[in-house]
Amino acid sequence: MSIVIVGAGGHGREVFDVVEACGGSCSGFVDDGSPDLEPLRRRGVSVLGNVGFLAELDALVLLGIGESAARRRVGDALDAHRSLLWSPALVHPLASTGSEVELGAGTVLCAGVRLTTHITIGRHGYLGPNATLGHDAILEDYVTVLPGATVSGAVHLESGVSIGTGAHVLPGVRVGEAAVVGAGAVVLTDVAAGATVVGVPARPIR
Repeated sequence: MSIVIVGAGGHGREVFDVVEACGGSCSGFVDDGSPDLEPLRRRGVSVLGNVGFLAELDALVLLGIGESAARRRVGDALDAHRSLLWSPALVHPLASTGSEVELGAGTVLCAGVRLTTHITIGRHGYLGPNATLGHDAILEDYVTVLPGATVSGAVHLESGVSIGTGAHVLPGVRVGEAAVVGAGAVVLTDVAAGATVVGVPARPIR
């Protein structure tokens, strides 16, 4: 079955690349905004309509929204449509996963992602190019790990967490729901829910 991507911006186009790399087909995009249509035209796809148009389509649905909070908001709203079918997790062929890795529906692993062993990722997660996860990591739903970030062993990222580009989360740390770790930050200790931390070592923004 073909896939329809929700969100036609740059992130959605990155997700489209993963769909194609996995050998899948994309019927097009839905978007409530005003995305740049020219890059889509060059790829031979189009915006089919707004998000409400999904109710008329016979396709799997995949979220192409980069920001965790927005992805969760749209995903939760779409969950109300019981006939909607989410895409299974997609793993780019240039990503690698070890033993006993569980991936929730709609999760996307980009090229260069490295997962070791005994890792659980919930629904609608996103791991950008060259992100890494260590052993026994747990990522709840709607977690975003941006390019080049390192999440060490036994880390727990609660729902909606965002780990910035090139950030490092050290072993055993727990990051609370909807918290944001800034680009390049080094997280040594637990992060409270809703907090934004930056720097080396990472500290909350006051």
